[in-house]
Amino acid sequence: MIKKHGSAIWTGTIREGSGKVNTQSGVLNNVRYGFNKRFGDEPGTNPEELAGAAHASCFAMALSLQLENAGMEAEELDATSTVYLDKEADGFAIKKVHLDLKARIPGADEEKFQEAAAAAKAGCPISKLFAGAEITLDAKLV
Repeated sequence: MIKKHGSAIWTGTIREGSGKVNTQSGVLNNVRYGFNKRFGDEPGTNPEELAGAAHASCFAMALSLQLENAGMEAEELDATSTVYLDKEADGFAIKKVHLDLKARIPGADEEKFQEAAAAAKAGCPISKLFAGAEITLDAKLV
């Protein structure tokens, strides 16, 4: 089993407080997050942005494997994962995530490409983590 971790420290109230997020690798080191970064336009990171980055990177890696298994190799996979945070009666929930992909794959077969993209969307571990959400995909060869 592979184990990786991230950590966060929060101080103060929800609106006035702030937090710092860290990753095991040190790529994120005391990066600030807070209410206005999450629900407003203040620059900085937030949990949904981080989840989107994790999903996009996981999907791109999974697709690379699926393409290889189908006899294709991408020059570039440009993936974006948009995470939708919805207000509910008892708080907030992520119920929808959308993947956008622009793939540059010389000589790609469109049907095999779409099959590989769908398999990567379903099989990537972060997609599985989002199992309670609707995950949509728009995959294009460029």
